[in-house]
Amino acid sequence: MTHSVTRELAGRTYTLQTGHVARQASGAVWLICGDTVVQATATMSREARGGIDFFPLTCDYEERKYAVGKIPGGFVKRGGRPAEKSVLASRLMDRPLRPLFPDGMRNDVQVISMPLSLDPDSRPDVLAMLAASAALTVSNIPFEGPVGAVRMGLIEGEFVVNPTFAQTETSSLDLVVAGTRDAILMLEAGANFVDENTLMTAIDMAHEVIRLQCDMQEELARLAGVEKAEIILHLPDAAILEAIQIRMGETIRAAIQNPDKAARESAIDDLKRAIVENLRSDFPDRDPDISEAADKAVKKAIRSLIVEQNIRPDGRKLDEIRPIACDTGVLPRVHGTGLFTRGQTQVLTALTLGAMSEGEMIDNLEEEGKKRYMHFYNFPPFSVGEVRPLRSPGRREVGHGALAERALVPVLPAADLFPYAMLLHSEVLESNGSTSMASVCGSTLALMDAGVPISAPVAGIAMGLMTLNGEYRVLSDIQGMEDFSGDMDFKVAGTSEGITAIQLDCKLRGLPREVMVNALEQARQGRLFILGKITSALEKPREELSKHAPAIITIHINPERIGEVIGPGGKTIKKITAETGAQIDIQQDGTVYIACVDQEGGKRASDMVLALGGDVELGAVFTGKVTRILGIGAFVEILPGKEGLVHVSHLKQPPPRRPDDVVKLGDEITVRVIEVDGQGRVNLSAINLDQPFDPNMARREDNGGGSRERDRGRGDRDRGRDRGDRPRENRAEAAPAAPAAPAEEEEEVPRARFRPRR
Repeated sequence: MTHSVTRELAGRTYTLQTGHVARQASGAVWLICGDTVVQATATMSREARGGIDFFPLTCDYEERKYAVGKIPGGFVKRGGRPAEKSVLASRLMDRPLRPLFPDGMRNDVQVISMPLSLDPDSRPDVLAMLAASAALTVSNIPFEGPVGAVRMGLIEGEFVVNPTFAQTETSSLDLVVAGTRDAILMLEAGANFVDENTLMTAIDMAHEVIRLQCDMQEELARLAGVEKAEIILHLPDAAILEAIQIRMGETIRAAIQNPDKAARESAIDDLKRAIVENLRSDFPDRDPDISEAADKAVKKAIRSLIVEQNIRPDGRKLDEIRPIACDTGVLPRVHGTGLFTRGQTQVLTALTLGAMSEGEMIDNLEEEGKKRYMHFYNFPPFSVGEVRPLRSPGRREVGHGALAERALVPVLPAADLFPYAMLLHSEVLESNGSTSMASVCGSTLALMDAGVPISAPVAGIAMGLMTLNGEYRVLSDIQGMEDFSGDMDFKVAGTSEGITAIQLDCKLRGLPREVMVNALEQARQGRLFILGKITSALEKPREELSKHAPAIITIHINPERIGEVIGPGGKTIKKITAETGAQIDIQQDGTVYIACVDQEGGKRASDMVLALGGDVELGAVFTGKVTRILGIGAFVEILPGKEGLVHVSHLKQPPPRRPDDVVKLGDEITVRVIEVDGQGRVNLSAINLDQPFDPNMARREDNGGGSRERDRGRGDRDRGRDRGDRPRENRAEAAPAAPAAPAEEEEEVPRARFRPRR
């Protein structure tokens, strides 16, 4: 039987349906909003998985191009590895759902959300989160939800609930909020210098909508009437935990209080082995259970130490930040580098500048095009002293890279002021907590070191939370042990003016508002402290770009002549690129970006493009190759695909009898543009180049003939080419030109002057 619930939420109609599709899944729903349809399914294995100490939850967001009526581009139409957008959406689903499953659950659970139809007014990632929660809520899977999800925008000072993609583009806030009826579970945001009070107002408004979304799901679950399954939970033995506490409690507290991560972890590992040896006689054949209980006891000791005694494992105060070191320019050939060290966390960020055409292609359900700023985060095993195979980036690496990328976007210069593509790689060299925020700081240093004119430096800090017996402590700049043992990972990045990015993950059933307010204020103070360290190392971006970075010249051509610059099949622009070593990016409006490490090559490419996209300028001097020789003179290719005629009288003084007495095919000669006729045909001269240009040079009778004679000769040649009778290039002489008309009868031919648009 099909059941459905419909509600009007924030000006839109939402419908949840269950019972009519995917009925072999544990739970399945369709979420319908306008023309958007998102299907979500939740499935649980019958048996618990053994030999693991974590909950095996998998959340997948699957895109299908048919949802927007497109055939995928490229050679592979079926698709392969999920795009970055899909990975980020999968993480958005996972993070608020994971804390709401019972502790000790070891059954595999898979949640899949798929947009089946999509209109541009609905952002599918937030709808996928809502549909995933609904699928779990109506299923037989134990789940302490439901969860609601809302996107908040801030446009011209007004908050907008679930803005369209077009509205998000102009919004100063892009905030995703997920939570239960009672508390917030997850935040993800990019912002243009939004203050903490504005952010909390947006969160409060989102929570009101979340409560209504939870009402919908609970009503649908009542209609479906599916009972939750009884499963076996794997929990630590209370007797073993008590025995560990009695016998080894003080030893555990001493072991965890060591500022050095390696020494502390080594001591804890030795302690766990000692605990197993100590309790083996009391609990025979239960070594795995003792080991798991020992791990729980260590985490409990850390929590007790911080909440009850206000002491952190490395001896810091609750709001104290580890020692910071900032270095720039550490890699001589790299365009910009930043080495950021905070305690035992160290990240090296390298920046590469390139042409605008080298930006990353974007092709997902919501948008197409290129992005010019890219950030890749890498977490090699040596950073934590481990040995494991190197693989392609996982979801964590993709998520951390996207967060750091989002944090810097608001301070980047506009493309018309800084027409570069920017690719940053953050290499984690050492890890003990908050490497994603270290990569934000490393990115700021690398950008300023390269001379990128960012509007302000950006810093990031990770906040933690410890709760015990109704009390809580907010921790600044958490390290790895505090992250694993704590209840929150709250990352905040921004400038001195405001927040640019946020990511909040929670292990509790939700965070009280008071905790978020205190964490944001403590994060603001920590962020300002780190910004002071960054600006002490490098106060502002360097005045000049690295000498190894490509110079980019911006020019403008007539948009109607873009085809001439590109040439048939790209032949002309490829030839310019090959000859000059420059990269050329042409926009539809006629803006051309030319990137070249060699300044001379870039200038030459610019001149070539201007000449092709505008018109050849009178008096311009070129060096070109002789491509053809006729009786009246020689043709010289002054630009790719652009030839001019050097009349025999302008090859040499006195004029030679035959052109091939002076030049041969393939010779390079320097020529000057002396005339461009009404049809755009170019006449050149190879004489008197050391003298100032005379605009009347093409008319002078003492040069052995006027322009009319050259026009006649070329007209004959053009008519022959139109008939398909192209002169052979190895022929030294053609039929003699018609005699010139008497000078006194020559008509006055207007001379148009063409100059390139700049």
